[in-house]
Amino acid sequence: MTQQEQVDPVRVGLVGIGIIAETHLAVLAERPDVELEFTVDPRPVGPVDFRGARPPHYRDLARALDGHQPDLLVLATPTETHAELLAVALLRSAARVLVEKPLVHDLASLTSLRELDGKADVPERVFTAHHFAFSPEVDWAAELLAAHPDWGPVTTITSAFYDPYVLRGEAAFASYVSSWTDSGVNQLSMLTRFVDLTGPRSVRQTDGGASAWCAVEFRSRGEVGTARLRSSWLTGSSSKESSLAFGRSGVEVWIDHTAMTGFAAREGELLAAFGNDGRTERKIAHYRPLYASLLSGRPDPVLGFETAAMITAIHGAVPDASGGGAFG
Repeated sequence: MTQQEQVDPVRVGLVGIGIIAETHLAVLAERPDVELEFTVDPRPVGPVDFRGARPPHYRDLARALDGHQPDLLVLATPTETHAELLAVALLRSAARVLVEKPLVHDLASLTSLRELDGKADVPERVFTAHHFAFSPEVDWAAELLAAHPDWGPVTTITSAFYDPYVLRGEAAFASYVSSWTDSGVNQLSMLTRFVDLTGPRSVRQTDGGASAWCAVEFRSRGEVGTARLRSSWLTGSSSKESSLAFGRSGVEVWIDHTAMTGFAAREGELLAAFGNDGRTERKIAHYRPLYASLLSGRPDPVLGFETAAMITAIHGAVPDASGGGAFG
């Protein structure tokens, strides 16, 4: 390829330079097809280093867009800010927007976002960083299911996500809101790689929001099944696991999201296994394929607006915990 034939890099504006932005920056810096054009954060923080340079930094997104026209805006900000920032991004730029999960914090915000579609092409421009759906063990399991239609439909899914945020007390709620807000979207988006979610059956939060239980109905190969989702902060260490049962064939696929490993078995027979050498940090392993998909020209549907809207509808069906903000 000659110099004249080279494709211009994707110009990225990063909004929010907190903890999760560090992962975005690390993955973006690996990609030669990306340039970080500017950063935004209302807090008194300075410019970030990106490949040895310091792109312009702003305290306000609208002001940044007055001087730049990025190809992609990444919103790595608290969930309650997403709806307002999305409106600014969609109405003041032509950029596609990648929003950290969850897309918005409530159903009213989702409705407001849909109402912007007459002024901006929301379905074509809004994407959500459902990074758990791109984890290596999830990708392995999805390919395994696609290769074995003979196993029949998935009939039951059980998923348990535990985080040690009990150790952080009230700071956990300030950062992550609740275990369901933090983990529920990861669980739901991960499930879309295997089945078609149709709606919640039972939902509740307990322990003042530190724990949650949700049963979700899905369809797999034309049949109805149930996913049972548990999330909780009441643990001393992180543990995230999911199990997919194929009732007709007796096959079970077990996935360890913490170790990024998995296996498939039927009674006493091991059918397949997936390992991980541990050399890639877990979130980097998620976001590398996420960005590869987003920037490929044909993003995976799990990133798309309609998937995020469906997940938001299920996610938002879980009522607030009574007395939230205190471990019960």
